[in-house]
Amino acid sequence: MSEYLLQATQLSRRFNHHTAVDNISFQVQRGQVMGFLGPNGAGKSTTMNMLSGNLAPSQGQITIAGYDLLDEPRLAKATLGYLAENPPLYRELTVYEYLQFCARINQIPRTKIASAMQMAMDRCGLHSVTHRLIGNLSKGYQQRVGIAQAIIHLPAVVILDEPTVGLDPIQIREIRSLIRELGQDHAVILSTHILPEVQATCDQVQIINQGKLVFRDSIQGLEHRLQHNSLYVAFHQPPALDALQDLAGVESCESLGNGQFRVHYKEATSPAEQLVARSVAQNWRLYELRPEQASLEDVFMDLTHNEVVESET
Repeated sequence: MSEYLLQATQLSRRFNHHTAVDNISFQVQRGQVMGFLGPNGAGKSTTMNMLSGNLAPSQGQITIAGYDLLDEPRLAKATLGYLAENPPLYRELTVYEYLQFCARINQIPRTKIASAMQMAMDRCGLHSVTHRLIGNLSKGYQQRVGIAQAIIHLPAVVILDEPTVGLDPIQIREIRSLIRELGQDHAVILSTHILPEVQATCDQVQIINQGKLVFRDSIQGLEHRLQHNSLYVAFHQPPALDALQDLAGVESCESLGNGQFRVHYKEATSPAEQLVARSVAQNWRLYELRPEQASLEDVFMDLTHNEVVESET
């Protein structure tokens, strides 16, 4: 079973009378990519700053690879790789010079610096730009360099804060592929506001709102939540509404016009097979049948909006 490489326990952060993060707990295992979502002002950035050691929590504990971040900060941070939203790049250096500098400040032994740089450049696809100035690279390649500096010392935990902001679609696809590869050997936390990015790269999903975790599940659990217990059906010779409502498991039906219907059914009792059989038998000429699904944006808005409403009542 995979080990927990990062554990946050009852983590809170207060700024005077404002509680930015309120008693949250979670764990990330080796081989997992955890997506951390939240609207602006939800406490996402504050949490990332605490996990990376840039901000002390008001209460709670953070353990990285077995080291307490507050009691043993040097040892804990040595096992952490971090890519900030604005990568800490020296634009006047070449990629080679910059990664060599990063290897040294991460205290990689001199005899292992060359192999560490080779590994980072291999994984991030940087060999074609090794001797180019970072300031002359595209945004996508600069992000690759930023990720390379985060993994050059083979950290147990990698935190990526908005790694695809400002990239074009091809660059986004390349960085997502790289993140999935990193997730095979590290515990990765991906902080993002781009909802499809979570579905494309993550195993686990956490949604924070008003400082509290309002959703925590696997990507499979999220996809189950996206499922609606309803079918969209369309006929060339549509039946009466009552004929659809009489099907086993159907709770209600609504006509959408032009031979189109929405059929709501009880969980785990989809009438899809019955609909097909009945359509053939009754010559309804069914030409479209598909399960309806909410979008990740719908779920996100539902979770965060409900929390806002509840806090205001």
